[in-house]
Amino acid sequence: MTKCLFVVAAALLAAGASVSGVEAKPKPADLKWMAGPPGLPEGAQMAVVSGDPGKAGMFKVNLKMPAGYAVPAHWHPTNETVRVVSGKLGYGMSGKLDKAKAKWATAGHSVVMKAKMNHWVFANDAAEIQVSGKGPFQITYVDPKDDPRKK
Repeated sequence: MTKCLFVVAAALLAAGASVSGVEAKPKPADLKWMAGPPGLPEGAQMAVVSGDPGKAGMFKVNLKMPAGYAVPAHWHPTNETVRVVSGKLGYGMSGKLDKAKAKWATAGHSVVMKAKMNHWVFANDAAEIQVSGKGPFQITYVDPKDDPRKK
């Protein structure tokens, strides 16, 4: 009987399910990459990991940032957690992007951007980050001229 249960559990795990019923996370190779959303500067690629950033509820997306990519000072109506998947991310909490005052996060590190707190991010070299929060995702730029939706 124990051997039978082990075989069934192994088969479920191999099929991508878990014994506890929690949905398996997609593997990096399974992510569907697309152009970043219109609210972010052009050049990034995005893949939805879970949820739907356009709807109410929790979501998680990965964002590939090319070398030299930056998101100017902005804020969100809800908390946002940014985890560095690969590379190095410069960030700051102020109303204007200032690389000289940047803090740095490397792969495996996370930063929480509190609701309505002005912040900015950039990558000197290519980097991948994971952004999670409560949707619908909204972004408001401190300086409206920085908003790519208005260009």
